[in-house]
Amino acid sequence: MEIKDRILVAAVELFMRNGIRSVSMDDIAAQLGMSKKTLYKWFENKDQIVLAVMQQHVAQEECNCHEVFATGNNALEAMFNLIQWHKEMLSRIHPSIFHDLQKYYPQAWAVFEQHKNTFILQKTVDNIRRGMEEGLYRPDLDVDVLARLHLAEIELMFNSAVFPTRQFSIQRVNSVMVEHFLMGMSTLKGHKLINEYRQVTEID
Repeated sequence: MEIKDRILVAAVELFMRNGIRSVSMDDIAAQLGMSKKTLYKWFENKDQIVLAVMQQHVAQEECNCHEVFATGNNALEAMFNLIQWHKEMLSRIHPSIFHDLQKYYPQAWAVFEQHKNTFILQKTVDNIRRGMEEGLYRPDLDVDVLARLHLAEIELMFNSAVFPTRQFSIQRVNSVMVEHFLMGMSTLKGHKLINEYRQVTEID
């Protein structure tokens, strides 16, 4: 593994465990058993490391999302597979990471925002249209409005004033948010599938 890649791997491990702001260049160098002088040959400051980590994370997430959506036999199954994947991914992330990114690392946050406003938006549009074709989502949906509503909900999920991290885990908020979004779009056929995936029995 190249030195630059080793640095990013070590940084991710520390960020995931401790949050971003609390990790210093000294911590990263120590994690690698590397001198700070060597570290600074590759990255001028921590901002550059955070940006590189975010770029790498977004690229990997897009690959993973393609794979997760490909495993779904229908639009709803694809979304529930995504919920499960997000639960596992978010459970490994320190709760302060998103707050740190938004407040202290605008370049890295801009990478995530671009990912959200292009890749996630298109995936949402594609899923809604697929669900409508399959008869799982209502045929009268305004796809463009709903897709952007979903983006706004993602942004709200990271708002610590609305969902304090000590009280609400991000994976919990994400699961509830997506399930609520799907229930609002679904037909009766879709509702039945959602209850199957949630293992819920409704009483008439």
